[in-house]
Amino acid sequence: QPVIILADDLAPSETVQLDKSKVLSFMTRHGSTNSHTAILARTMNIPALIGVDYPEDAEGHMAVVDGRNGVFLLDPTEEELTKYEALRQEEVEKARLLQELKGKENVTKAGRKIALYANIGGVGDVASVLANDAGGIGLFRSEFLYLETEDYPSEEQQFKAYRTVAENMAGKKVIIRTLDLGQEDNPAMGYRAIRICLDRKEIFKTQLRAIYRASYYGNISIMFPMIISVDEVKAAKEMCATVQEELKSEGIPYGKVELGIMIETPAAVMISDLLAKEVDFFSVGTNDLTQYTLAIDRQNPKLDNIYDAHHLAILRMLQMIIDNGHKEGCWVGICGELGADVTLTDTFIKMGIDELSVSLSMILKVREQIRNSDAK
Repeated sequence: QPVIILADDLAPSETVQLDKSKVLSFMTRHGSTNSHTAILARTMNIPALIGVDYPEDAEGHMAVVDGRNGVFLLDPTEEELTKYEALRQEEVEKARLLQELKGKENVTKAGRKIALYANIGGVGDVASVLANDAGGIGLFRSEFLYLETEDYPSEEQQFKAYRTVAENMAGKKVIIRTLDLGQEDNPAMGYRAIRICLDRKEIFKTQLRAIYRASYYGNISIMFPMIISVDEVKAAKEMCATVQEELKSEGIPYGKVELGIMIETPAAVMISDLLAKEVDFFSVGTNDLTQYTLAIDRQNPKLDNIYDAHHLAILRMLQMIIDNGHKEGCWVGICGELGADVTLTDTFIKMGIDELSVSLSMILKVREQIRNSDAK
């Protein structure tokens, strides 16, 4: 039976494994609206209320969750049910109208084309990428392969997953973010992502070998997260070169792979002119960039009211990143939540953004916004 899940909290690894056909919505007592779990709910297109209390005796009762307005109703009246059913039908109708944009180009009225890709959490999301008519995958969160196994996934396990995605995307770009997990109480500021990979090279090499092997079967790019220095990028590139040499000596084929980095630290923004000389593309992780720039822990619900992704500092940083990237021939995209903010789509295009990678449910909404823009 489809249900509403009520929980104290849900980890991202639990959220991504929810059966979307059985989960109508979820509510958690703890967490923040800017947390990874909330972002995954949006990616999965599941209405969710985060950091909201609910009655202990709610189990087995009829309820309504309005994710848009932050409303939870236990045992709604007939009148309330009628009202919310009408609102739901409105959403269904809007979604139906957006379907007419399938097959249309992501091009402004002035003829400017924007690449519009999807963010995914695993192999199972590929069908939805194609169903929503995304031009590619701008962020494959590879860490969920690690969260779904008791031990580190083997090269063969990873290879099969990446190959499946690449083949199903049939030549469309697939950008795989290398392992982005933390191992501390506060991983956002600690031992995580590229720091672990460069420290524990056997884990990193296993993943890179799997990715390069899969690249023979499609259009795969690699993206390194949490970069703060040119040295980190050079070290990651050296590891890629080593892997390519090994595969070549073993007679294992691989394709041409673009290398890029996530710009999600103020340090990376300030040296983006130097970083651009080392890579093929930038993808801006606005979620972390916002929390680091504003000194706001996005997992802390007490700070939700001042977490401002529209802050002028963030927008100025974006412009700097785009300008510095373009000077060195780097294309620049956004894969953070801000990329799906349709109130800023026109602004991003005017800034010179090349690509937007958004949650599956937002592909057609962002396409509509792009096509309505006058930006050149």
